[in-house]
Amino acid sequence: MSVDALKSSLPGYAKDTKLNLGSLTSTSQLTDQQLWGTVLACALATRSAVVIRELAEEAAGNLSAEAFEAAKGAASIMAMNNVYYRATHLIGDETYATLPARLRMSIIGKPGVDKVDFELWCLAVSAVNGCGRCLESHEKVVREAGLSRELVQEVLRIAAVVNATAATLDAEAALAPATV
Repeated sequence: MSVDALKSSLPGYAKDTKLNLGSLTSTSQLTDQQLWGTVLACALATRSAVVIRELAEEAAGNLSAEAFEAAKGAASIMAMNNVYYRATHLIGDETYATLPARLRMSIIGKPGVDKVDFELWCLAVSAVNGCGRCLESHEKVVREAGLSRELVQEVLRIAAVVNATAATLDAEAALAPATV
């Protein structure tokens, strides 16, 4: 299964999502590892079983085993960090920003792949999860490492389209008549 399978599953009203999904992997300026790690991490962040299955299989064919695990690690660590940092930000008391998180995050320091690639995946997952503080932090790291705003924007587009694909397919599944 693949991106093509997801495209063919999208309903007519989601034509824009279908077209955007089709162009993500064919027009990318990212390296294969950056692209497919982003796709996989975003799929995992959506929690959509069908999107995860379809995209994980294709990502596995384009990533080393280490990169595949690191992309899964980015989704996992950001599932925790996005909740924590978004919450401390939304409370509105900046004192929380000065307190140690006391959350284990060693994978961020040693992700098993190029640190910039891992940071891109964390940035993309933070977009899916809606954590502004994490978006700012990871964007700063990748920009300081020399990545362009255009590459950051591409990662954000991937996050948006993978998320829209998951939302649409999960909604369609929920609206489908129950079978006995």
